[in-house]
Amino acid sequence: MMGFDEKNMQEFVFGRNNVTELLLSGATVERVYLSGDTKGGSFKKIVALCKEKGVPIVHTDVSAINRKAPNVNHQGVLAYAAQKEYATLDEIIAVAESKGESPFVIIADEIVDPHNLGAILRSADAFGAHGVVISKRRAVGLTPSVAKASGGAIHHVPVARVSNLVQAVEELKEKNIWVYGCDMAGENVYYEQDYSGGVALIVGSEESGISRLLREKCDFFVRIPMKGKVSCLNASVAASVIMQEIAKQR
Repeated sequence: MMGFDEKNMQEFVFGRNNVTELLLSGATVERVYLSGDTKGGSFKKIVALCKEKGVPIVHTDVSAINRKAPNVNHQGVLAYAAQKEYATLDEIIAVAESKGESPFVIIADEIVDPHNLGAILRSADAFGAHGVVISKRRAVGLTPSVAKASGGAIHHVPVARVSNLVQAVEELKEKNIWVYGCDMAGENVYYEQDYSGGVALIVGSEESGISRLLREKCDFFVRIPMKGKVSCLNASVAASVIMQEIAKQR
């Protein structure tokens, strides 16, 4: 059976049999919440299916699930499904190849705010990016809130959801794609940087910026000059500013 999480504006599936069938159906599942003893019976099958399909599991207490799904017999199991099917990294590259263009990819590192990811998708569509890459963990997925914030761009921009962003960046570098990190302390002003060839732009979270391991994979760091008293821009705004310059050069 399905319900609706009013706080997160997202439909969910609840109950052990229902979640099991959802996982078996091949639908894209964002994550599964489990409470209680998960070592036996139907719980064990759900855990195995999640591991098989790479679906993140959140172990929590029953009160947390009650808050997400009040007044339903969830049996300690709750699953959220994605708003659209995810693409693969190769499919994003194939989009660029089909257009005869050098790849232009946005990598969203630990973006947890659905409005930020939605706005990034909207800008990616506007400025001709071929796709966006997000992480399966510590990041928002393609939820209804993201879909709404994207203004419809979610249906036009391929999104790859990967287990390891560092590995994804390594794969892009093997395809001769240069990696640029958006960083307020970057050595180059964003509009003075040359974005020739394939481009992967990494945008970090507002709280912690680009994670350390991803920083080590960047070929260049670019910054946006700030004249006001605010020290940094919203992640999606900063991404949009730099995307516009990349689009202009291309």
